[in-house]
Amino acid sequence: MRTYKLTIAYDGSRFRGWQRQPDTDLTIQGTLERIVSELAGYPVEVQGSGRTDGGVHASAQVASIILSGKIEEEAYKKEINRKLPEDIRVLDIALMKNGFHARKKAHGKHYVYTVDTREKADVFTRKYAYHFPEKIDVVRMGEAAERLIGKHDFAAFTDRMEPGKSTVREIYQISIDASDDKIRIDYNGSGFMYHMVRILTGTLLETGTGARKPEQITEALETKVRQMAGPLAPSQGLCLTEVDYEA
Repeated sequence: MRTYKLTIAYDGSRFRGWQRQPDTDLTIQGTLERIVSELAGYPVEVQGSGRTDGGVHASAQVASIILSGKIEEEAYKKEINRKLPEDIRVLDIALMKNGFHARKKAHGKHYVYTVDTREKADVFTRKYAYHFPEKIDVVRMGEAAERLIGKHDFAAFTDRMEPGKSTVREIYQISIDASDDKIRIDYNGSGFMYHMVRILTGTLLETGTGARKPEQITEALETKVRQMAGPLAPSQGLCLTEVDYEA
């Protein structure tokens, strides 16, 4: 048996998220599993580093597969890409030590959220940015973001509480850059829960418009009440850009 690491890019616009679902073929995992299983001649499970929501994109999602024998990676990658739709691409395939698991071995993730603040949405990036034509105080957003750095209970920043699972996460860095009528928010953390990055973004944007005070971030963390945090930002502005593993 051989374990392989796949690095994958996808435009999530028409998909209902990463995770396979019984009532639709429009998932990234389901599409990959169908094609890899066809090539292998037996069922192959594609384990992703995590689930992205419907409409969310990835420039470097990571997945792992177990095959019955060794493959020639470059030829196998070309064959998978030949069968994949145009909005999913396998960027790299690498042989790993047996026991590698894309989700269980992940140590951190990077996400980027893009906001378009111009009066009319940019024609060429409208599927990859949240059109939010408001005056934004980026300095104020940065002050709020500082309160999120570190290890906290982020229960107020998720829409799904899973029984028995911790809501404690560590955010290493949040950087906010504004240029050319766009705001780019980079998140780097140990891991993120369901809708967490999008709720963080909605909260920071409310702070940037003046609708929320930076100190209310601390209140949301302390109370752990979802209603104390901001709204869920739309999915199209979010992209998974990197998954970290130990060397």
